[in-house]
Amino acid sequence: MSPTETAAGHGTGAGTADWYRHFGTVDAPGSSACYAEWSVGVAGDPELILRIEQWPHHKRQPLLMLAAARFLGAEISPYPEFRAFLDAHWDDVSRIVLSRATQTNEAGRCATLLPSLAQIAAAEGRPLALLEVGASAGLNLFPDHYGYAFDAGGSQMTRIDPDGAPPGGFPVLRCAVTGPVPVPAGLPRVVWRAGIDLHPLDVRDADDVAWLEALIWPEQDFRRERLRQAISIAREHPPLLVAGDLNVQLEALAAQAPADAALVVFHSAVMPYLDAGGRSLFRSTVARLASGRGCHWLSNEGHGVMMQADGSAVVEEMDADRLRGRFLLLHNSRPTAITGPHGQSLEWL
Repeated sequence: MSPTETAAGHGTGAGTADWYRHFGTVDAPGSSACYAEWSVGVAGDPELILRIEQWPHHKRQPLLMLAAARFLGAEISPYPEFRAFLDAHWDDVSRIVLSRATQTNEAGRCATLLPSLAQIAAAEGRPLALLEVGASAGLNLFPDHYGYAFDAGGSQMTRIDPDGAPPGGFPVLRCAVTGPVPVPAGLPRVVWRAGIDLHPLDVRDADDVAWLEALIWPEQDFRRERLRQAISIAREHPPLLVAGDLNVQLEALAAQAPADAALVVFHSAVMPYLDAGGRSLFRSTVARLASGRGCHWLSNEGHGVMMQADGSAVVEEMDADRLRGRFLLLHNSRPTAITGPHGQSLEWL
């Protein structure tokens, strides 16, 4: 899932136009000038807002509508041309919005998770078993197959590559780091990987792959190339992906992890899709796993929510102004870092 799928923290009663305006003025600038212009245009277009409000509340999020248009062929253009595209394709846009979800599978997030994963493996003295909730196509289950370039500024660059992998055969995830980031010397060993998603995406299915590409913001060709390289790896090593509700499937799937591996349950930009009760149940389930089988919990989430009807927050441990479009990484509920939503930065706390 994507960072700005969560429309950071408007609270109860915020309107759809405000949601799109926030995306266009806070989330998109600096990442996509096209999405910034389109979203601000939508926000100021009452007739289009009325159309969007015919969809269920959780389907009105900006990235979902924009990705549906891109999936159907919308090109980078000024807002009036985009508006004309929507007019010509509205029935198809609605069909895609109602049948798909924002299942962004950004492999770049592995760069912000890797130091924590390496710390866990070192502390446990065991290889890792990874279980991702909200796994989409499972691309974040391969941190040991990717290369990394951690940039501390100046000439301070740490490069880590997977052992034995041919150059060009894996994506290199670049991440700007600040603070005492525990950059590992190598990659932790992963012996089991599995994920849960309501509707897992299949990297062997052309439409699912096209949807994953549509979820990447228009100008970010480097992310599109990274996605394609990650998909190639997942096709060679298909992960175990289970369809269903994370609160129903988590414990049964965790029970399949090897007993001699350190289990890590993790997620990025997933909790906004649960209401307050669902998040509370998830915390209880993870706590039960931790006290029983034993596990570590890495939560990589935005501060705000996807305009939940109950106005509840994803996390309360950090000032929203400090995060502003970034995620907060927690290890076993303890804040450890502020992360770029696509894995582009890691600020250790």
